[in-house]
Amino acid sequence: MSYPSALVCVNQAQFMQLISSLSLTKNFTVIEPEHYDWLSGLSDSPDVAIIEVNTFEQSHYDTLQALNFCPETDIIFLSEGIPNPLLDKAVVRCAAYHYRTPIKRHNLAEVIEELTAEYQQRPRKTKSIESSELDQFGLLFGSSRAMKKLYRSLRKVAMYDTSILIVGESGVGKELVANTIHNASERAESPFVTVNCGALSKDLATSDLFGHVKGAFTGAVGDRTGFFTEAKGGTLFLDEVTEMPEELQVQLLRVLETGDYSPVGSNKVLNSNVRIIAATNRDLAQSVNLGVFREDLYFRLAQFLLHVPPLRSRGGDVEGLAKHFLAYKNASAGFGKKISDTAIAKISDYHWPGNVRELKHAVERAYIMSIDVIDGEHIILEDPLNDEVNDQSVPTGIPLAEVEKQAILNTLEEQHGNKSDTAKLLDISVKTLYNKLEKYDE
Repeated sequence: MSYPSALVCVNQAQFMQLISSLSLTKNFTVIEPEHYDWLSGLSDSPDVAIIEVNTFEQSHYDTLQALNFCPETDIIFLSEGIPNPLLDKAVVRCAAYHYRTPIKRHNLAEVIEELTAEYQQRPRKTKSIESSELDQFGLLFGSSRAMKKLYRSLRKVAMYDTSILIVGESGVGKELVANTIHNASERAESPFVTVNCGALSKDLATSDLFGHVKGAFTGAVGDRTGFFTEAKGGTLFLDEVTEMPEELQVQLLRVLETGDYSPVGSNKVLNSNVRIIAATNRDLAQSVNLGVFREDLYFRLAQFLLHVPPLRSRGGDVEGLAKHFLAYKNASAGFGKKISDTAIAKISDYHWPGNVRELKHAVERAYIMSIDVIDGEHIILEDPLNDEVNDQSVPTGIPLAEVEKQAILNTLEEQHGNKSDTAKLLDISVKTLYNKLEKYDE
């Protein structure tokens, strides 16, 4: 059996007594340092640190914290059981084991055996991911042919004030595309304002977009600046534009044609010195045919149409993005976690219906669950769109309205409050979702 590569113990005599019957001593390095500071001399974080802490002061806590051992090392504290808030804090922060005297040999043996089995299965032929290999354009990353084609289009269109419509599946990074265009344009020094059209209240949508003056309607206790004014000189990004209320579509079309608008309740005409970039994850032709989106507004917005490729059509970018996200997590956390070939294969073979967003979340979740190597078991893949319904999970004897309510609220919680993704999973419009939620709040 393969044992942990390094085992640190502050009290060698006590340790030898505890494990004398385990037949493990020849496989461990046992060291008795005079001070906690000795740990800082290690070139790599040990796999396991067994530390006697009968005295544990602020300097000891600071040393452990500065070493950044916690995510890399399994720490086992041994103490006489004297209450010590600093020690309690260290145990919590490092998710450590803490055994108090009299220490039972079988308890420590059990932990060591479990850790030994875990280390034996852990892949070791991997390198710490410290850099990204992907090409970058603005806020976008990718080296595939599809992405390079997109970069060329963005570079060209950024030079002009043409209205742009970005089309792509949920999670492909449409807002990043819009922001990249803004940053590459002459408007880069002015605001980039994002509007989630599906979140616009039907009653207050006009005020949200164009602002209002005091007394314009009940509740208008003061002047309000709308999104058009906030984005003056810059870019107004209309996300999920097909969810915009129909009345507001008419007003937006008028602004796009004339360049002028007025706050609600005001006779003052303002000039809309903004560039419009819109985005949707829906089939626009179908939305137009169904009458939920104006055809004339579609053509006004889509002076330049951009298609953002889904992750499954980007070839090696899938693996590259996984390593890119891992490299940035390592840099921000100050660690050197790795990823196994098994995990890479699992990532590459998946179709990623949630696109880049889903991949990013999967890597971040795996980063938290892993110790020093992300393996296949840490990559959790969930495809709610393709899950088969389990007949036994469908409740009976409950009013349909209540079943619908729970389905909506549970899905919203799973999507961390993202209403656009929730609506897509439930196969309803964002507008319908908001109406349902407003009803539940009554």
